[in-house]
Amino acid sequence: MKQLRAWILRFRGLFGGDHERKDFAAEIESHLQMHIDDNLRSGMTAEEARRDAMIKLGGVEAVREAHSAQNTVPFLESFFQDIRFALRQLLRNPGFTFTAVLMLTLGIAASTAIFSFVDATLIKPLPYNDPNRLVHVTESIAVFPRANLSYFDYLDWKKQNQVFGALEVFNDRGFMMSTASGPELVRGTRVSAGFLKTLGVAPVIGRDFYQGEDHPGAPGALLLSYESWQTRFGGRKDVLGQSITLNDAPMQVIGVLPRGFHFAPTGNTEFWVPLQPNNQCEQRRSCHDLEGIARLKDGVSVETARANMKSIAAQLEGQYPDSNAGQGASVEPLYEVIVGDVRPILLTLLAGAGLLQLIACVNVVSLLLVRFESRRREIAVRGALGASAARLVRQFITESLVLVSMGAVFGIVTAALTMNVLLRLVSKDMMFQMPYLLGIGMNTHVVTFAIGVALVAAALFSVAPIVRLSSNDLREDLNESSRGASGMLWRRFGSNLVVVELAVAMVLLVGAGLLAKSFYRLLHVDLGFEPNHLASLSVSAPDAGYSKSEQQVALAREVENRLRQLPGVTSVGLTSTLPVNGNGNTNWIRMVGKPFNGEHNEVNHRDVSASYFPTLKTTLLRGRYFREDEDASKPNVVIINQAFAKKYFLGEDPVGQKIGDTELSPQSLREIVGVIDDLRESTLDSETIPSEYVPFNQSPDTYFNVVIRASQREDLLLPSVVTAIRGISGSLGTLGETTMSTRIATSQTAYLHRSSAWLVGGFAGMALLLGLVGLYGVIAYSVSRRTREIGVRIALGAQKRSVYQMILNEAGRLTVVGILAGVICSLIATTLMKKLLFGVRSWDIATLALVAVVLGLSGVAASFLPARRAASVNPIEALRVE
Repeated sequence: MKQLRAWILRFRGLFGGDHERKDFAAEIESHLQMHIDDNLRSGMTAEEARRDAMIKLGGVEAVREAHSAQNTVPFLESFFQDIRFALRQLLRNPGFTFTAVLMLTLGIAASTAIFSFVDATLIKPLPYNDPNRLVHVTESIAVFPRANLSYFDYLDWKKQNQVFGALEVFNDRGFMMSTASGPELVRGTRVSAGFLKTLGVAPVIGRDFYQGEDHPGAPGALLLSYESWQTRFGGRKDVLGQSITLNDAPMQVIGVLPRGFHFAPTGNTEFWVPLQPNNQCEQRRSCHDLEGIARLKDGVSVETARANMKSIAAQLEGQYPDSNAGQGASVEPLYEVIVGDVRPILLTLLAGAGLLQLIACVNVVSLLLVRFESRRREIAVRGALGASAARLVRQFITESLVLVSMGAVFGIVTAALTMNVLLRLVSKDMMFQMPYLLGIGMNTHVVTFAIGVALVAAALFSVAPIVRLSSNDLREDLNESSRGASGMLWRRFGSNLVVVELAVAMVLLVGAGLLAKSFYRLLHVDLGFEPNHLASLSVSAPDAGYSKSEQQVALAREVENRLRQLPGVTSVGLTSTLPVNGNGNTNWIRMVGKPFNGEHNEVNHRDVSASYFPTLKTTLLRGRYFREDEDASKPNVVIINQAFAKKYFLGEDPVGQKIGDTELSPQSLREIVGVIDDLRESTLDSETIPSEYVPFNQSPDTYFNVVIRASQREDLLLPSVVTAIRGISGSLGTLGETTMSTRIATSQTAYLHRSSAWLVGGFAGMALLLGLVGLYGVIAYSVSRRTREIGVRIALGAQKRSVYQMILNEAGRLTVVGILAGVICSLIATTLMKKLLFGVRSWDIATLALVAVVLGLSGVAASFLPARRAASVNPIEALRVE
């Protein structure tokens, strides 16, 4: 207890402040004065009296130190002294402090902000129960490694597999919801009954689907998303049991899913309903419209599951050759399917942020070393007065910690603001496709990362001056003549740091240039149509009023006619699938008159109106477009794209030839009447595959997409377009009203390429600036250390031109070495990021040359001011100062 009480008293003394120290100093002074007074009364002189009193007391400083050691913790007290001293030093040099803290803030903010995205996407597990056991299950064909699954194949896979604890299916689609204000087209997802149980998700209120509710004829049940519950029903718990009409079928609300629950493959889903196989597609094994989700059994690997499913697919191929020829199986971790495309971009951005942090640290090290040079005499004096090397080292470490702490605080705040800005750039629909971004924030992982980066920087900042401290005899620094040698050593070391900075800046600039060029190529890829002044939306009609093909054709014609009458509309077309939407909705085909051995010839299938291609301004290469009167009463016709013609009719004229299904059934035969230039049906960075287009009037539907060509701003037309469609019938619903340019610019592909180009570009810009600051600092320091030499040169008749040349040559050598090192590093770095590039080679000579020129010119500009200062040195003043 006595020892504990002693430690408590010591800590109280440590934090007691100046008041206790002043009291003790006054007490010492009182004792000293008492001894002095006694000596004076005994006849001593004032000087003798004070000297004798000091001897008797044992020395004021010694008493103070003994008291401090007894009443405080010496290490902590000296540590706080170091902090106070460090703060005074930093406040005494505001220019150095501001520059160093700014650089640290930029580096820590950039790396922390990007790490937050990496953490949310690549480190945190998916928000499901034991997500590492979840896999995405689909079929696989040559054209699509992950192709949709047919309902009958799903049933066979579910029954025959030996690797899954559960296998369920889903597909997302639009529903027509009946509301008091009229029908509304909403997003929903059909799932088999065990879907949510497989994910390990349970409703927050109500219940999950029962087994059997996904069978044909079962009563309609419906689960609400949390967002839909809040916006449409005000979060009322009495929503359970209410009826919602979707596609003219009553659905009873049985539960509400948890807040924040999202399933990325289905996007922004409001309603979840049982998948009852009652549509035409799910009545045929050859029709594929589903995706699977499965949970692996304990001890089963993804590779084992994939082998088992491929074996089952091979058995089905032999059993059903007409529908399953070439149909394999795909089993991939769900995590890979959701974040696989994003991983390389995020890792590239994190590497870019890391390089920026490296440049920032190198620059701060340079500043610290320059500052060390200016403090060498001070440090030498402290050493001569008895300060040990360990004491000086501790002071440098403390100063580094104080400096880094300031940069870390500002960096974390800036990173939080940067995260918010980046998240606001993500559209709501895209956020549902990337729900892992909802977890971005200043969580424990991110803060720990920021602190770790700061500690590494602090260690680096501490080591640099310590190495310089140990490399010289401090006693020599009391002699001014030693400054020339130490200055030369610093110039060499600082020059090496600048080369590193310029090389890293070169890597980032090349990476940014390639990504920017790739993004430009992506946005200017040949679409096969003119997207400007083009708007689009989706239209859905209820089956009840438009169940017959004649009614669907009449509706489509009425929509086109009504919209053509709107002011500013020049043409209107219809399609089953909008362009730049992704490959899919395919058909198996066979060419009449050509050998067929059961091969799998799969092509994109689209139903389009006669005015669709003219509205898009697609190029017709051969033949003709569809005619308006080509409906079910006329012979079946088809238009193909150039990719189709090249693959199946190479060297032939396809116009007049016929194609059909794999059995060439009479009703499937269609005559090719035209060939169009490749229309980009896939995403911007995907390959264009063979596609066929059939007249909408020969294959109508209650759901279709409308494209409108305008003579004015197309976005201004959209409200009147929706009003005109609703004016045809109050039972029609619309969804996704937007311009084609907006659809392309805000697509996930464009967003990922755009954000990576902008962010790496921002890192590169800051890296270039920091690198030039470093170059300027080295050259300016070199000029300041060579003032006497330059003065002598000028006094001996050297011209300003030669002084300029001397300084610029020094800067030029550093810049050239940095560029050469940067070119080598860039070739390595860009080879690793080649998967992120579109239409650009990783060793693009033009980009490398442009960056080298920009960096070289910038280096000359950064060294011009020091060179000018050197050329204007007054030799008399320079010699006098020295």
